[in-house]
Amino acid sequence: MNSAADQLVFAPLGGLGEIGMNLALYGFGAERSRQWIAVDLGVAFAGDELPGIDLILPDIRYLLEERRNLLGLVLTHAHEDHFGALLDLWPRLEIPVYATGFTAALLAAKRQGEPGAPDIPVTILPLGGRFALGPFDIELVSMAHSIPESNGLIIRTPLGTVFHTGDWKLDPAPVIAPATDEAKLRALGNEGCLALIGDSTNAVREGRSPSEADVAKCLADLIHNAPRRVAVTTFASNVARLRAVIEAAQLCEREIVVVGRAMDRIVRVARETGYLDSDKEFCSVDVYGHLPPDKVLALCTGSQGEPRAALSRIAQDEHPDVAFSRGDRVIFSSRAIPGNEKAVNRVINGLVAQGIEVITDRTHLVHASGHPRMDELRDMISWVRPQILIPAHGEPLHMAEHAELARRCGVGKVLIARDGELIRLAPDGPGKIDEVPAGRVYKDGSLLVSAEERTVADRRRLGFAGIVTFSLALSERGELCGDPALTLTGIPAADAQGRNTADIVYDAALEAFDSLPRARRRDPEAVADAIRRAIRAALSAAWNKKPTCHVHVLEV
Repeated sequence: MNSAADQLVFAPLGGLGEIGMNLALYGFGAERSRQWIAVDLGVAFAGDELPGIDLILPDIRYLLEERRNLLGLVLTHAHEDHFGALLDLWPRLEIPVYATGFTAALLAAKRQGEPGAPDIPVTILPLGGRFALGPFDIELVSMAHSIPESNGLIIRTPLGTVFHTGDWKLDPAPVIAPATDEAKLRALGNEGCLALIGDSTNAVREGRSPSEADVAKCLADLIHNAPRRVAVTTFASNVARLRAVIEAAQLCEREIVVVGRAMDRIVRVARETGYLDSDKEFCSVDVYGHLPPDKVLALCTGSQGEPRAALSRIAQDEHPDVAFSRGDRVIFSSRAIPGNEKAVNRVINGLVAQGIEVITDRTHLVHASGHPRMDELRDMISWVRPQILIPAHGEPLHMAEHAELARRCGVGKVLIARDGELIRLAPDGPGKIDEVPAGRVYKDGSLLVSAEERTVADRRRLGFAGIVTFSLALSERGELCGDPALTLTGIPAADAQGRNTADIVYDAALEAFDSLPRARRRDPEAVADAIRRAIRAALSAAWNKKPTCHVHVLEV
């Protein structure tokens, strides 16, 4: 029986205001006895602005605070921005995880490739399945996307039904079934939908996203008429694209070589789960060089310019087993994720410089997004007919455009939320009622560090202006014992007048030491501070930059 104090709430902890790092919470009940489910636990990818950082993960402080009331985590699909944080963060939560078979299989394969990864038990859900977690009645809706088994979630509660779209598009010919389940969505509209919380990625683009079938036809033509070797790079998880490439290669009697661990893993999982033909064997990478140039096709990782991925190494002529020659054809069946453009262009330029023909979506239909454009968003709204729409999965521009489109489509209540806001959906929603802890955590090698720490800021500073290390030894009387040691890293060797930078620093440091009163020279902290300020001032005058400066004072 419902209490008058019961509320249905939504709390995004990632994915609103950014693309990636998806983590959404839905809560039901009175404020002090609310039960929660989590949807997705993804990562975002670090760019040049975060030197040394491998991945960005959501801050799960609030999940840990509510751990006793957290009923489970439901994964919509197996893209990294939706399940990539699981191996790192699940051990702190140890909550039940629910996913369809392909997502669970890819998670298991990922575990095997990471030493020490936790063994995460997953409850396998059938496509279109329905199950209950406490007050939440959850039904999966098959959605076309760029990976098998992407699901929207119909979340029914005593105070209304929410449709969480996940990632989706409308594709009448998706290559890998099923297509987006229009019948189930129309039925939801007839039943009554309180709120739609949905993908905004392509809300700025008119029309409809192209079909995977049209991409497959273009790829088949390009592979068929290629005179020499063909290589295709795409998102490894796009199994429909891989199938299209493999089938086109087989029609041309080209042997297929899989190059790159991520590609090899996804091919293996797709075969195990029935999404790729398991009868035809592929060639191992070590026989690539022995195959006739017009009878080979390489499936390569590296569509985003990742420095250690196969295609990046090939472009730099550094791959131990695979090389291309003048007249070979490389097809980028992908689009650069925002922030990766420079890295992708670096790879393309490296290939072109070798005389290799590079084909991208700039000139050919070799890629189609897995996200809906405006006409698809209009269709979704007309089918589901939500009372409330909250844009998700997008940067502020995408979300604002999605919100405006929803208003034009007649949605009565539209709200733009941000990570960390607690939104009441019912009763009397939508409205922001509170804030919850939210933020970012950086994966730095094998460590997880808070974004609030100075680690990255210090690295940026080092990258901008280098570092000075000055070491000296003092006697108990405050006298120098031997010559100080100086190391300059990342600092020009001379100033504009040709003066040696090391001499400038050394002289400034000794002058600062000599100017200290004798009593102050016996205080190591005072000595270090005076020398540090003098070095930074001298370099600022000579160079107009102030590097990081470490002064070590040893008492002997």
